[in-house]
Amino acid sequence: MRTKLIPTTLLFLLDVLVLAAQEISIIPQPKTVEKGTGYFVLNEKTSVCYDNPELKSLAEYFSHMVLSFVDVPLMVNRIQGEQSQKRAINLILDTHTETGKEGYRLSVTLKQVTVKSSTVKGLFYGVQSLLQLIPLNGVKMLPCLEISDEPRFPWRGLMFDVSRHFCTIDELKTLIDQMAMYKFNVFHLHLTDDQGWRIEIKSFPKLTSIGSWRVPRIGVWKERELPLPGEKPTYGGFYSQNQIRDLVKYASERNIQIMPEIDVPGHSMSAIVAYPNLSCTRQQYQIPINSNFYTNESNVLCAGRDSTFEFLDKVLDEVVALFPFDYVHIGGDECYKGFWAKCPDCQKRMKENNLADTKELQSYFVRRVGKMLEGKGRKLVGWGEILEGGLASNSTVMSWIDMKAGIEAARHGNDVIMTPRFPTYMDYYQGDPCAEPIAYRENRLKTCYHFEPVPDSIPAGLIIGGQTCLWGEFSPNFRHAQYLLWPRSMALAEVYWSPKSGRNWNDFIARLEPQLRKFDKLDYKYSSSYLDAVVKPTLDKYDHLRIQLGTEIDDLDIYYTFDNSFPDQHSLKYRKGELLEIPKTASSFIVVTYRGKKQIGKIISIPIEDLKKRTQIKPIKGALDFEFE
Repeated sequence: MRTKLIPTTLLFLLDVLVLAAQEISIIPQPKTVEKGTGYFVLNEKTSVCYDNPELKSLAEYFSHMVLSFVDVPLMVNRIQGEQSQKRAINLILDTHTETGKEGYRLSVTLKQVTVKSSTVKGLFYGVQSLLQLIPLNGVKMLPCLEISDEPRFPWRGLMFDVSRHFCTIDELKTLIDQMAMYKFNVFHLHLTDDQGWRIEIKSFPKLTSIGSWRVPRIGVWKERELPLPGEKPTYGGFYSQNQIRDLVKYASERNIQIMPEIDVPGHSMSAIVAYPNLSCTRQQYQIPINSNFYTNESNVLCAGRDSTFEFLDKVLDEVVALFPFDYVHIGGDECYKGFWAKCPDCQKRMKENNLADTKELQSYFVRRVGKMLEGKGRKLVGWGEILEGGLASNSTVMSWIDMKAGIEAARHGNDVIMTPRFPTYMDYYQGDPCAEPIAYRENRLKTCYHFEPVPDSIPAGLIIGGQTCLWGEFSPNFRHAQYLLWPRSMALAEVYWSPKSGRNWNDFIARLEPQLRKFDKLDYKYSSSYLDAVVKPTLDKYDHLRIQLGTEIDDLDIYYTFDNSFPDQHSLKYRKGELLEIPKTASSFIVVTYRGKKQIGKIISIPIEDLKKRTQIKPIKGALDFEFE
């Protein structure tokens, strides 16, 4: 049999047709995008050129990333003279370019690609947008366009808890790579908590030899079996100071600063287990495997003894030596003060300093630690509870319970980072609880995307940004942590970077699909729960249970059954606005989404009794009420 050869010209035309069918899919959405005509072709003759020796590593990084997406090795060359090179991708550092500290200009023409910025940071972000233009369908062409871009907020953070479940340095580097793709610039590393101390402190070696290990347990967080007599603590780990230095350097090369969190005065059980004299009780405890010990055992540092502050001073000396970032997070949240109220040393401290109550004692504690940090050239960041008893003027507040603490802090003139748990916490369900791993409450992709960090009543300049936050209680391994983070963190990345006026949910979803294909290519895990049906049980005026259905995205059909069979496109189809009546003998409700003839969402099976229980749950303040179809 003879094989017919397809002419090269025809192959090129086919490539153009394929590329023309796909949109410019950049997340976060740039400030302005002007589409051009035609394409820049990537091939073996294409080179990456740079005009400043500072940019060599960035050019090499870009070449490496291109090779991971398409099989095109790009040479890296220094530009000789001021002229950019044709048939090349040019990285230009131009201090006269009006881009702001993190802004950039990206130009793709038929003959060349140019990324220009007044800073290396801006060029790095321009490179990230350029990488997102590279298709994964074998077409090696970039659409002609002009982009002018800069971030809305200077603080675009992601918090990651390694205390509850330890992750390796390599896993943290993978997370940093993912953050860089979406222009996050602060990695908030939650290094200490009740369940583990994760950073080597040479002055206090027991913090890691004892405080970083607990007995191994899996299962539901609050239902885990307590340590047995004589059971060895073998689960955990910590980062050596050399590992921390390596991680800080790796992040810095991707324009990400690492903010360490040493959580005090509460959430300090791992330190207290290692050094019992740090607590008011001075009793010997074990590293907890959940949070059921709270209020029964003292996980709070004693605020009445100077030795506590001497301990913290030495710890922070070593911390700031490892992390050059201007900010250090000291926690300050969920501090149970019952042991302070009974502690003679704490009561003496309150009397000597005319402190009215234990809330003011917490304020005293936070202010004293803040002065320590100030003396070391650092600024204090704390959770919203650091407002209790009075807030120091130079403190930065992370408002997590809701936005109230942030609003109050901003009115006092303090910088605020908005991280309200609804919708910035990732340890929450992103789909129906019957089809998701166990978590707390609900926080869907669409809710994340519609988050607005700046309340109308607050000057915009006092809200310096926001964060996505992943606590570790329900993420037992790094692959599951990725599942919880993405794509919801992509939505929040757009909230923190892109102009509020340009936000468009349907457009975001169209740009999301190519991003997830890149995640597939890189073997990153993510959730597709935004494609599932949204089930809303409700009671009518006669208290009869009814079911409404909806979807987070458009163009999906919903099919369902009540007879315990799995639905498909031949089952009952849901009609927009319909209130489903439940047959008297039905024991379960099963639902699935389709796009055309293709199943696109998970099959979700919900017991009718569970639906009844859901009607008793109060709606989450701040969560979206989807348009049910």
